[in-house]
Amino acid sequence: MSKFSLGLMSGTSADGLTVCAVQIRPFKVLHFKNYAYPKTLQQKLLTAFALRAPELSQLHFELGRLYARTVLRFLKEFHLSARDLLVTGSHGQTIYHGPGDAIPNTLQIGEPAFLAAATGRPVVSDFRPKDMALGGQGAPLIPFFDEYIWGQKSPKILLNIGGISNFSVVGKNIPSFGFDAGPGNTLIDLACQQQLHRPFDQNGRNAAKGTPDKKRIQKLLRQKFFLQKPPKSLDKNDFGEKYLNRYFPASDFKTAADRLATLTWFTAAAVAQAINDFVPSRCQKELVVSGGGSYNRTLLAYLNELLPQLHITTTLAYGIDPQAKESAAFALLGWLAWRHKINHCARATGAARNAILGKITL
Repeated sequence: MSKFSLGLMSGTSADGLTVCAVQIRPFKVLHFKNYAYPKTLQQKLLTAFALRAPELSQLHFELGRLYARTVLRFLKEFHLSARDLLVTGSHGQTIYHGPGDAIPNTLQIGEPAFLAAATGRPVVSDFRPKDMALGGQGAPLIPFFDEYIWGQKSPKILLNIGGISNFSVVGKNIPSFGFDAGPGNTLIDLACQQQLHRPFDQNGRNAAKGTPDKKRIQKLLRQKFFLQKPPKSLDKNDFGEKYLNRYFPASDFKTAADRLATLTWFTAAAVAQAINDFVPSRCQKELVVSGGGSYNRTLLAYLNELLPQLHITTTLAYGIDPQAKESAAFALLGWLAWRHKINHCARATGAARNAILGKITL
């Protein structure tokens, strides 16, 4: 077996850990799998920002142990040997992200020492703080990966729709950049859980039955964040339950489907406004979608309606499963850090310069 690197990603929805094995040169996704968290752990992670220090410390170690067990399971399932593992890049679970606070800060948990002990190989983690030490937002980090893979090709906007929507703009002779655009799946998922008692709106089926309240969305898109020029980034709670209940109370809508259609339109309209406001027209050719939101057919239909100038596809067209992209990116970022090479797009975060992000645990 040839050498490979692993990437681990747990997004803002905290629904599970995605593990991805990649070949670095030439870059290729070899295997990936998402391992769902138990519901009790997911709920603990979603509310962890309110924990006391002893409880948060315990969760940090609990998650680290789970990561180690999951990686060993992944290696066994795909007949991979830890002897061939070069390095693991672990994003960790974001508990809080506050680049706009009086003292800018961010916190990702999932103690990497357990991974290093279980595999006997180095682990790179905690990628965001170095960027913030250089004056950046600490996010988004994926634009570097997008530039690495697509930077010498025709212009592309690469949109990831996880809990939060963010995108990168890359292409030959284009200075790469990217930023968080607004809500992704968070509000849609919360509304589904509240009214339909389902974790998410599979394929956007329920939203497809409803009618979006577009006037409501037009007003919301005048809020400060949407008008703010990049670089900019979000914490998952910026578009959490409080926001949902304040601006989209269930009582305002005739049906749950109308509420879901409105929330889905909100996600699509925030992305479209960000592209129209902040992406040069010469770069508005192709939109390549990844993340869980790429499977929401209603959301993709709304994006097509709002962005008729763009050809919209998913990363699957380029050989990368939409669910694997972010974990694959951290496999690359981890490998580069281990090799002492830059793995950072400062233009996307507002940092003073490109740097080597991540802390290495041996």
